[in-house]
Amino acid sequence: MLGASSNPERFSYMAVRKLKYGNIPVVAVGLREGEVNGVRIEKPFSKFDNIHTITVYIGPKNLVAYYDYILELKPKRVIFNPGTESPSFAETLSTEGVEVVNACTLIMISNNQY
Repeated sequence: MLGASSNPERFSYMAVRKLKYGNIPVVAVGLREGEVNGVRIEKPFSKFDNIHTITVYIGPKNLVAYYDYILELKPKRVIFNPGTESPSFAETLSTEGVEVVNACTLIMISNNQY
């Protein structure tokens, strides 16, 4: 989760909770450290191994700073939630063999499509 928040009103918070309740392993990265249901929110650019999916909750303008970071994590899939879509970066990801999905993570989880 990129753009995680400990604010219960944020969609990223809700998504971390749903992933956790669905027994889907989750790591959270956000600007402010905190915790969501036992998942620690790590600082930006923290290193992780074996990342399957990155679900994005950062707007396109701010996401630019994370392009190299996302590529370094070598995800198999990146989900751009509504309002976070970045067509040019999506093209770069596709070129690198990363599946790109423009969808709402919360709906995907609810419909067992995650």
